[in-house]
Amino acid sequence: MASPPPGQQTEQPHLVSLVLQSKKALQHGEQLCSKANSLSNASAQCSLDVLTLDAKVKWITEAVLEQLKLAANVAKSIEYKRAQLDKQVKAWDVVRSKRTEALDNILESLGAQLVPPGFHQSSSGSSLFGSQHSIDGKNGNVLFNAQQSPSATVRDNPFDRHGKNADRTKWKTLRDFVDESAIENVLDTLESDRTRLDDIMASTYDYPETLSAAISSIRESLPSSSNVPSIEDILNAQQQPSELMARHLSSLTSHYEQMADALKESEAGEIFGEEDLQDMNRDTEELPSIMAELEEQVLSIEDTHQQLVTAQTTAQERLTTQSSTLDNLDELGEIMSDMLQKQQDVENDCQELLDGLQGRLLIVEDLHHRFIQYQTSFKKLLVEIGRRRQYKEAVEKVVEGMILELRAMTEEERQVREDFNAEHGRHIPEDICLCIENPPTRWDVVPREGDVRESLPEVESDLLAQAKEKLAVVDVSSAGTESV
Repeated sequence: MASPPPGQQTEQPHLVSLVLQSKKALQHGEQLCSKANSLSNASAQCSLDVLTLDAKVKWITEAVLEQLKLAANVAKSIEYKRAQLDKQVKAWDVVRSKRTEALDNILESLGAQLVPPGFHQSSSGSSLFGSQHSIDGKNGNVLFNAQQSPSATVRDNPFDRHGKNADRTKWKTLRDFVDESAIENVLDTLESDRTRLDDIMASTYDYPETLSAAISSIRESLPSSSNVPSIEDILNAQQQPSELMARHLSSLTSHYEQMADALKESEAGEIFGEEDLQDMNRDTEELPSIMAELEEQVLSIEDTHQQLVTAQTTAQERLTTQSSTLDNLDELGEIMSDMLQKQQDVENDCQELLDGLQGRLLIVEDLHHRFIQYQTSFKKLLVEIGRRRQYKEAVEKVVEGMILELRAMTEEERQVREDFNAEHGRHIPEDICLCIENPPTRWDVVPREGDVRESLPEVESDLLAQAKEKLAVVDVSSAGTESV
């Protein structure tokens, strides 16, 4: 075998070294490009996962916000219903204040109305309310027993006009004949039911605030606006390094093929010039810089991929948080259902109580009207007693005058008869007209059989004048009301 020329013997080992370097660079470049390709594919899948997770988070957030709006409406509804109930209760309180104030005023007025002793001292245990059973079990109204009233004592009992008590500080008033305990029972029951109404309403007092706090807590737990990086920007950022690496890999492949071909040609006996060898050396010397750039681009792709991984992790965490939020929302839904049911029960109970309270106000109003009528009737009783006394005195005067006239006529008749008998009696036989000796009949005016002389209590003039004055005011007021 012929031995190669001396120049070729030194050239071939150098070419083998260059080929090995090119091959090693190509293999490393392929590894880096493969890694970059895997990262790009993983980034694409990761981008899809990020978008999917973010979409789920947004959808759940929007759904939760819609449910929170409904919950806020429920809170407003409960607050509105409470406000309406409060309005009803306040309106009732206003009416109650007016009715009880009116009742207090008439009771004070009754306490200022003196009752002359003659109207009650002659009747044992007399009372305007009889045995003091003031409240009728059926209709809850104060009952007046006429047989036990001062007017009954006027009708049924005699009076000593000269035994009147001049010390008015010891006189009774109309209020002394009122069953105060029965009135207190009515007012105490009214206040007890009103307190009970407050207790029932207080059971749901904090519902709107509690719901609002729960809604705010859930709303605050929702993720803020999405911080997902721009997927398009990240993928675009990976595209440029990938393209550059592809070009570098293509260059490495071409370089390796060239070096391999050169080695084959050298083995076939071709001799390369100095310039060709320099070009080969220069190209091979550029391999480290190319590899460094490939590694740099891989790191760039890894960085962008890591951004996507971080975004995916964040999105997953937000989705996991949403699961807890949904549990809280379900719990809030159950709480709202219970609150609505409780609020409805409270409304029903309050309405029932208000109806009962309204009925008790009617009792208070009826007491007020009856006491007004009681006072008015007593004033008219005083006036009536005054009128009857005038009638009695007028009749007694007529009877007294009649008695005096009858007595005078009888005396005159007796004298005439005596004169007649003295002058003519001795001339008339005794057996003729026996009645001629009779005196005139003496007459007297007395009550009918079974009747007794009427006895009336004493009503002093100032009391009678006050009664007439107040009755005149009442009559004018009533006339004005009727005209309206």
